[in-house]
Amino acid sequence: MSDLDNIFINVRARLQSEGVKLWEEPYYSEELGSIEGALENLAKEYSRSLGFNMSRCKFILTELQENALRKLAARREFSATGLATFKVRRIDNRSGTTNMLDIKCDLNALGSDLQAIIAEKLQLPDKNHVKCIAAGRMVAANATLAAQQLKNNQQLIVIVGDGDNHSEALYERINRIKADVLAVVSSQNRLVEMEDQNGSAVFLPPAENRALLIGLGFCEKARAAMLREDFEEALLLLLEADESFATCDSQFLESVDNYALLNLDIVWCYLCLKNVTQLPDAERRLDVCGRNFRRSYGEKFERLYLLKGKTCPERALIMRLQLLQGVVMFHQNRRDEAFERFEAASMLLRELKVNADQLALLVEMGFEETEARLGLRSCESNGNVEQAVQFIQERRQQLKDARTQSKAERALQRRLMRCNANDSDWVNPRSVCTLTEMGFERALAILALQRSENDLPKAVELLQTESDALRAALPQKRASADTVKLAHLLQLGFNEDNVRVALETTSNDIERAIECLLRAFQNEDELKQTMDRVSRMVDSKGQDLDGPSTSNAQAAPPLAIIDAVLKHARSEIETYKAYERFNADLSQNDMDYLDLPLVQEEKILAEYLKMLQQ
Repeated sequence: MSDLDNIFINVRARLQSEGVKLWEEPYYSEELGSIEGALENLAKEYSRSLGFNMSRCKFILTELQENALRKLAARREFSATGLATFKVRRIDNRSGTTNMLDIKCDLNALGSDLQAIIAEKLQLPDKNHVKCIAAGRMVAANATLAAQQLKNNQQLIVIVGDGDNHSEALYERINRIKADVLAVVSSQNRLVEMEDQNGSAVFLPPAENRALLIGLGFCEKARAAMLREDFEEALLLLLEADESFATCDSQFLESVDNYALLNLDIVWCYLCLKNVTQLPDAERRLDVCGRNFRRSYGEKFERLYLLKGKTCPERALIMRLQLLQGVVMFHQNRRDEAFERFEAASMLLRELKVNADQLALLVEMGFEETEARLGLRSCESNGNVEQAVQFIQERRQQLKDARTQSKAERALQRRLMRCNANDSDWVNPRSVCTLTEMGFERALAILALQRSENDLPKAVELLQTESDALRAALPQKRASADTVKLAHLLQLGFNEDNVRVALETTSNDIERAIECLLRAFQNEDELKQTMDRVSRMVDSKGQDLDGPSTSNAQAAPPLAIIDAVLKHARSEIETYKAYERFNADLSQNDMDYLDLPLVQEEKILAEYLKMLQQ
């Protein structure tokens, strides 16, 4: 932020407080235009009272007057023609510059029409490379601007990258990430699972679980982009995550840290992209984050400090929140409140400083830099290496214990979901395990939970009072595996026990049975081996095949079955490849979201404190 921005904030606030209208007399008239003498006198007055250079004050007043006149003209045009004017700010993250464009578009036009107009103005080859952001939301291509509540004279951000090649690369990269996240989350092999910060598994109904995992996947990729200081990509991914989270239960969202961190990260991207046009959205998002933190940690974070001590690593998030709140208040000219936030952030920053030599020592000892920094910040005696080592080891053990404890629940969840295409009958595996530990049969426990909508006390009551009715309602014994289909799948090299279970579970539906069998494989190599083995059989169609069989002479599996195996195997291999791409640049440390080096925060804090002193 420049000194000119600081003057702009002060002058604008003074004009608003005094009710000065630069687009009216004595500063402007329809006949004469801008009246230089009146503007110069006002600039001299503000220069004396605010302590700024007179020529700079006049420059700001002239710019504010021109902006006001443009808005008035846009209002008249909108009233006369229905054509809306948008102030579009193009962000170039790499050069640190921005371009302002006036774009005109009918509010009844689609978002794709607005993209096309902007692309033409910027001389871009493809409108799909243009990503528009309005009031903290991406403008959807297939809905009208009016339906998305865009308004005349609204300010938009547009992200297209640096030049045609980069805009195309950014567009393709975002689409690839979206496709990979969806493929990984949709995999029935449960390549990604949700757990809390202590390592315990989190189980949710399938639709909500999917939406949250997609959102969290975008957040992880956005965090990787922020580490590379690619804030354009990060912001687009975070807004994708925001859309995914929007489909989840709002009460649940506000009760977990992930949604708070999403909003905090979006505002951080706004700041790093030097974008103050989204100030109202930034304030709203910081309010959401602050509310969540207070609900989780207490009004003054007393619950957090009581539970984890006053040296907990979560202080880095609190520091960033207070810094961003101060920035928003500064731009609203709430300077006293901004100073209080900056002072609180400054105090936390001093506490969170890590000695570089001690950090290097822990890394030399074999610890990751992330856990080393978090360990040092968590020491009661600042910079105590022994305490840092103890923190890291205790944290590793805590995660190991929690994951071991939830291993049976996770395995049950996979079994329940593997061959069940009907999500409406979902039950919480933790509740199933609890009921079986109480001595109830698993099948009865599952049915009781389905009928009680996963209300554990009600399920217990049903099991105790209506066990006979529950038993009578259990599904009839599954049909035996079809011997011909069993023989065909055995010839393709699948394990007999697995084939029987798959066929019985799917009522001998060969397609679904093949899906179940392939999902049981643990890695890409096993799938490739199956594909190679099955591919060799294609040329042998009609001949006897070696391998396990249930009779002396077996016909070769029909080509339809071979094709189904190959098709599903290819699909699963593509999913594994998507997972590898998704995981390539992600931190494997579960606490990386707390590992803020705070270098940029320190620079921004110093910059704003300096301006407050002017």
